[in-house]
Amino acid sequence: MFRFVLSLLIIFICGPSVGADCMDFKINPNINISKPDWKKTVVQPREPMNLWHGNVVATLVDIYDLTVDAKNVKDGICVFLNNVDATIGYNDFIVQIDIRHTPDTCAYNAVLEHEDKHIDTYLNVINDFNAELNDAVKTAADSVMPVFVKNTDEINLAIDMINQELQKHPDLILIKQKINAAQEIRNKQVDQQEDGQGLAKCFLN
Repeated sequence: MFRFVLSLLIIFICGPSVGADCMDFKINPNINISKPDWKKTVVQPREPMNLWHGNVVATLVDIYDLTVDAKNVKDGICVFLNNVDATIGYNDFIVQIDIRHTPDTCAYNAVLEHEDKHIDTYLNVINDFNAELNDAVKTAADSVMPVFVKNTDEINLAIDMINQELQKHPDLILIKQKINAAQEIRNKQVDQQEDGQGLAKCFLN
């Protein structure tokens, strides 16, 4: 997923010594990474679930706002990446609780409290990967090469190519795989540590 801001700094360069070699304009882009705002929605599906366990549906987003510059050269334009504002993290959590648990009862609250621990797990995983995320985005952005186009009508196509090159970088693919693996392991640990103990106390009272 990406959005872009196009900042055109067109400089007219003349003379036979200046070719269409866009590598002259290769720079290391500025990188800014932030986490998305997140919200929690609690729902109770109409069909019965597992009475002892709720469920959290988490959405991992990675959005890249790309700022590119474009400079005129002989026979065309060089388009190059100047800045990446990346938003990476979890933004929406949907907590599902069995419809047989009445809201605000001991059982309902016990399930909700447990699922909140899963939400904390997702958020903590992202925090723990801050440094690696920053390195991955920086490496990917630094690897993006300028794109030569013949006219301004092709600039949007160049931006698409830059975005594709950024997002297909192995470091970005790998870091998202590592995040998914880490959250899966830690969520299993949360379930193993509690194993329905909070809910069991409700039925004993």
